[in-house]
Amino acid sequence: MSQASQADREPKAFDRRAIPNAATEARWTLPDGQAIRRIDWPGAAENPRGSVLFLPGRGDHYEKYLEALDHWHRQGWRVTAADWRGQGASGRLGTDPTTGHVQDFANWIDDLAAFWNEWKAGNPGPYVLMGHSMGGHLVLRALAEGRVDPDALVLSAPMLAFYGSAIPAFALHGAARLMTRIGDPRRPAWKWSEKPGEMPAARANLLTHDRDRYEDEIWWRTERPELVMGPGSWGWVERAFASMRSLFRPGVLEGIRTPVFLFGTSNDKLVDMAAIRVAAHRIPDAELLEFGDEAHHEILREADPVRDSAIEAIDAFLDRTAPPE
Repeated sequence: MSQASQADREPKAFDRRAIPNAATEARWTLPDGQAIRRIDWPGAAENPRGSVLFLPGRGDHYEKYLEALDHWHRQGWRVTAADWRGQGASGRLGTDPTTGHVQDFANWIDDLAAFWNEWKAGNPGPYVLMGHSMGGHLVLRALAEGRVDPDALVLSAPMLAFYGSAIPAFALHGAARLMTRIGDPRRPAWKWSEKPGEMPAARANLLTHDRDRYEDEIWWRTERPELVMGPGSWGWVERAFASMRSLFRPGVLEGIRTPVFLFGTSNDKLVDMAAIRVAAHRIPDAELLEFGDEAHHEILREADPVRDSAIEAIDAFLDRTAPPE
């Protein structure tokens, strides 16, 4: 075989800094008229494997997950991702271009329910719902409240509790509630960096060991400045505590009947792995994959050994729980 012919047969490396040719970016209008951004890989297979909807985390945008999403597209799934209202390139809800604010997490649950119903009607099953971090929290809550009905749920480092405090959640929630009452709840709840708009130096050490994948995010923020987001607001913090605590009320997680795959890392410095373990224990049909020091928060953007292990486990889970129809 000639070198040219061999090169044609070898798969090309995925370009994480370009929208794949198979994907289409668009806007979708929510019932109240707010537009959110979406991306779809419609798929060309005569018999699609099924459909995947992915929702990113706080301060995230779907460009960060193009590589993972394209993997499922190549596995035969029709794939969609969307930025939450007020996140990514779906506008802002606060008083400045970078602070992440929301009036109530229930607004996001309503948005997801509306999007899910239309998306499901236009795509073939089985249906898989995925979420990372805050997105993982929201898709789990929507499932627990009966607002979505996927055949399987995949949660990447879901935000079920914040990392690193010995103070009880109810006390921290009370403090956050006080902060929303003594000032504008839309103001930033923490400092971003000494230089406005510049990433904190230690941020990469919270997200991934893979420096190139981390730099991809910086590249996209430069290429598309509307993606830049900094701290959450005090309103976001208070509503996050309220929403996370609601999931752990007696009977909520136990009432979930959908197969759920959770994965996270004990090395996470943003969300609490202990809470993820508790949720996996309480959900009747749950599977848990836990990493250690080899992984930071963004496991789907980690170094190849970790990332590939997570994706292989997800694929195996979907083969068991959402087989082709």
